[in-house]
Amino acid sequence: MYLEIVSPEATLFSGEVDSVAVPGVNGEFEMLKDHAPIVSILKEGHVKVAGSNIQLEEEVEDKFTKSDRGVWLAINSGTIEMKDNKLIVLAD
Repeated sequence: MYLEIVSPEATLFSGEVDSVAVPGVNGEFEMLKDHAPIVSILKEGHVKVAGSNIQLEEEVEDKFTKSDRGVWLAINSGTIEMKDNKLIVLAD
């Protein structure tokens, strides 16, 4: 599925990923390819992006924490929209 993470300053990430876990206001949840359409509000926590070939731009690399499964991005709040295998995360 295709993921875009956008902050007020810049687009932090855009590309193909395997899964994304987000801190929803009612608890963390994960989205995979072909997930049902959803719009949700996010709370403080981490956006966890899993994939085998995640490439970060050099100017935003310091905002992410790398793990063996992918990358994590700390957020204060945000919203998401998942539709037609495209996930947009508006993060603050």
